[in-house]
Amino acid sequence: MELPVMPPVEPMLAKSAAKVPTGDYLYEPKWDGFRCLVFRDGDEVVLGSRGGKELGRYFPELVESLKAALPAKCVLDGEIVVVVDSRLDFDRLSDRIHPAESRVKLLAERTPASFVGFDLLALWDQDLTGLPFVERRLALVAAVEEHDYVHVTRATEDPKRATTWFERFEGAGLDGVVAKPAQGAYTPGERSMVKVKHERTADVVVAGYRLHKSGPIVGSLMLGLYGEDGVLNYVGGSSAFTMVRRKELIDELAPYVVPEGEPHPWADTAEADSNAGGEDSHRRPGTLNRWNAGKDLSFIPLRPELVCEVRYDQLQGDRFRHNGRFLRWRPDRDPRSCSYGQLDVPAAYDLADVFG
Repeated sequence: MELPVMPPVEPMLAKSAAKVPTGDYLYEPKWDGFRCLVFRDGDEVVLGSRGGKELGRYFPELVESLKAALPAKCVLDGEIVVVVDSRLDFDRLSDRIHPAESRVKLLAERTPASFVGFDLLALWDQDLTGLPFVERRLALVAAVEEHDYVHVTRATEDPKRATTWFERFEGAGLDGVVAKPAQGAYTPGERSMVKVKHERTADVVVAGYRLHKSGPIVGSLMLGLYGEDGVLNYVGGSSAFTMVRRKELIDELAPYVVPEGEPHPWADTAEADSNAGGEDSHRRPGTLNRWNAGKDLSFIPLRPELVCEVRYDQLQGDRFRHNGRFLRWRPDRDPRSCSYGQLDVPAAYDLADVFG
């Protein structure tokens, strides 16, 4: 492979903001998938993850789609996504990171991946990273041919329209809005962009905790919500604590620890939470981590009597997409009242309208 920009390349990053900024920006929807840099030189295609791993073996059908839609020599920055029922589905995307080739092949046929391009780093023998983003954007639009599974993200110069996207596109599974300096160069590894993500709060039951890797202190709280069937579902964790606070939590939570052998809603961890949702199942912790197979997923069960308020960005199926941020304890709340019904669910939005 001989390209003016060679792998690995660390992608340009974003810093967070509370609202859509104004100024000399181009605004784009924030896609919720796997960040990916595509390097193509003829028949050779490399899909590089944000951490530098090669993703091509997990998305063989996407490699063929990119060959059909992209110039023979180019480097693109973008996102790999999976679309199910007119919205992004991060769980089905995560399913693709599987060691068995037969499983990857089956999923490639059932839920083919798409690529959404949002920057062009190189074209033919020209390195474009030093050009203003507005020029790279024009070159990107011209370079990518129309294809069912390869897209160029929408963009606008209007912050009011970007705010509308922020409010409406979440229903299609998008994550917010990104603002990019219109005259900015491509700066690998630097937080040169601005991202605005959805944030909400919820009252959740604290029904367990995992130990920290450094010793017998709390690593993360384990959060639950009650379903309509009255069963407590594991919805995610909260782990942003100082080391001092982690030590304090051990003593604070000690009176609620469930003795070994006594019942607990999540005691049966054999059922993988990827299978949750059936008539007789609910979401439990303890599922094998595909990204880190050696990670200890055991936990200390707590009586489901404590309630805390957390900040979260969005719901992915029946769990939080990312860890919630602990805000405060809620001793005034009845744990049984902490249900999915309190959550703000965005209105459905057809992803085809986002692609434009």
